[in-house]
Amino acid sequence: MGTPEFAVPSLKILIDNGHEVVGVITSTDKMGGRGGKKLLQSAVKKYAVSQHLKILQPKNLKSKKFLSELRALKADLQIIIAFRMLPVVVWDMPPLGTYNLHGSILPSYRGAAPINWAVINGETETGVTSFKLKHEIDTGDILISRKVTIDKKDTAGKLHDKMMSVAAAVILESVEMVSMKQLTLQSQDESKVSKAPKIFHKDCAIDFNDPTEKVYNFIRGLSPYPTSWTMFRGKKLKIFWADAIIEDHSEKAGTIITDDKSYLHIYTRDGYVSLTDIQWEGRKRMTITQFLNGLN
Repeated sequence: MGTPEFAVPSLKILIDNGHEVVGVITSTDKMGGRGGKKLLQSAVKKYAVSQHLKILQPKNLKSKKFLSELRALKADLQIIIAFRMLPVVVWDMPPLGTYNLHGSILPSYRGAAPINWAVINGETETGVTSFKLKHEIDTGDILISRKVTIDKKDTAGKLHDKMMSVAAAVILESVEMVSMKQLTLQSQDESKVSKAPKIFHKDCAIDFNDPTEKVYNFIRGLSPYPTSWTMFRGKKLKIFWADAIIEDHSEKAGTIITDDKSYLHIYTRDGYVSLTDIQWEGRKRMTITQFLNGLN
């Protein structure tokens, strides 16, 4: 059960290693693309189609039709990666249980956006965790945790890509441990819980009153999606990357300095960020040089 690109390598590694995938459950197709006129399939569905796998796309996870179809698959085990919150009747169905893959070292960063928040908070490492599902979200007993280093120049997107392959290896190992009944589950330490809530567009506005490093981490933690932003000449300016310079200055936080040719600096509490990769409202994504040249 999964939807985005992050889940595809895990499905692929199970097939490549001879595990019988009796069904793939993913999101329904949605209208999108230019003008919203194209029917878009999830990354998991596209891969499942290429492998001629049985695909279910329920709107309602409690519907009698879906539950009947799911039961008919007679799966021994269910694997969840970036899907939806499941009702008990679904996750409690297979005899060997349902295991979820989460993009953090649980119990840290429980929630919808663990990769983004780890970068935003300036963490130097994160990881992935497989755990046996129970009702409260991201609280189940842990099977495997595997750490991943966060480099200083990693965006959320780069970290996502690094974690995908680690996640796939953990899923393969988890499935093999469960299938051979060679596993030990460990309960989560509730005293170490931290949250990674869903991030909305309004949450992505940059506060330049913050220190430079905090602004820098905020920008890279939201890049490439959902993307940090500020206002420039009355229009929204998305910022995908900026270099951070810490230095004493007398400028008011949020002050913009540019030569209109090669640089655009925005001052923070203790320095400034130099924008390099941006998208102005109504324009395509571009380098800062392309952007400034287009203003002249």
